[in-house]
Amino acid sequence: MAISDVKEYAHLTPEDVEAIGAELDAIRREIEASRGERDAKYIRNVIRLQRALEISGRAVLFASFLPPAWLAGTALLSTAKIIENMEIGHNVMHGQWDWMNDPEIHSSSWEWDNVGPSEHWKITHNFLHHKYTNVLGMDDDIGYGLLRVTRDQRWAPFYLGQPVYNLLLQMFFEYGVAIQHLELGKVAKKKWPADSPERKQFEEDRRLVLKKVGKQVAKDYVIFPLLTGPAFLSTLTANLTANVVRNVWTNAVIFCGHFPDGAEKFTKADIDGETQGQWYLRQMLGSANISGGRLLHFMTGNLSHQIEHHLFPDLPSNRLSSIAVRVRELCDKYDLPYTTGSLPVQYAKSWRTIIKLSLPNKYLRRTTDDAPETRSERAFGGPATIDPSTGRRRGLRTALKEGKRRIAERLPAPVA
Repeated sequence: MAISDVKEYAHLTPEDVEAIGAELDAIRREIEASRGERDAKYIRNVIRLQRALEISGRAVLFASFLPPAWLAGTALLSTAKIIENMEIGHNVMHGQWDWMNDPEIHSSSWEWDNVGPSEHWKITHNFLHHKYTNVLGMDDDIGYGLLRVTRDQRWAPFYLGQPVYNLLLQMFFEYGVAIQHLELGKVAKKKWPADSPERKQFEEDRRLVLKKVGKQVAKDYVIFPLLTGPAFLSTLTANLTANVVRNVWTNAVIFCGHFPDGAEKFTKADIDGETQGQWYLRQMLGSANISGGRLLHFMTGNLSHQIEHHLFPDLPSNRLSSIAVRVRELCDKYDLPYTTGSLPVQYAKSWRTIIKLSLPNKYLRRTTDDAPETRSERAFGGPATIDPSTGRRRGLRTALKEGKRRIAERLPAPVA
């Protein structure tokens, strides 16, 4: 089962949870008070860089019938699209730069280079995903309605094909995100009358998606290729390749932040009467980071700091690296896990889960209590203790290490 009692699972008292919340609130206040010209200069420089890369890429593609020009133009355009999607679009629409009061860099006005309307994305992502992170039945980002990523999801024969589904989702991720808001599966089941408010809302949402898809297709596959004249076909393939590169990269970064081992899943019971401190704790337990250098952090839109982004989704992305140091110290203080790893490792773990869970539970060794992708408080429950030799708290992180040892030695789990 997924975690149904976060406090018990995390070995924390209610006072501990609220103390963690108070410390994180203090970090938020400090960052908000210190935002200023340095941060504004950062995002404006990023936008200038992105536009320069895109203009350069599209200019080079006028000679895209030459292989070196095709490669150079595609690389420049792919990089520009990744930066626009990750470090600019995603973060601007989270409201990270709204404090600047600049209408050109504001969450209410930014429309990104993506087939999904920003209006829809701000509902499915900003609200539903970030409020109900990894809560089964509430967060549609758990498998995107297509993949089984936890044993708590009921298996069906459809999931046998999910390795193939995920390959297609990677390549056309922007379309998956656009369709996600429409909830086509739910619409098919409901069978609303044509004149019902729900049906009318769906049709309006569908109209907006088709309009945005048409605009993006016309831009990348008709207008810009036509502008290059005799290089039409090679420019078209370059644009298609750039979009696929952007989609695969975005998909990989997001999956590394939500589906590797250590990114926990929760039940609806967790959010009943949830306090701010409990919400913070759920974000810390349900997210995973990617370790790496400054270039990797930048190209991921700083979503390599996924834990910190989930704690503070509307704080400027360029501040997340410094926030991460303090969050990690907080995890050390309370003996909480801080899930992180290199991109190849985290991505491999995500793929392993997807491939593994394409099969029914009866063919899997672990249970829903102690599987790496879905643990519960039944495996690691119990109160926090103090190590008499060091005076340090012994909590969830220590319990998880002991759990791995028990599994390796085939010992039974303790009774909570």
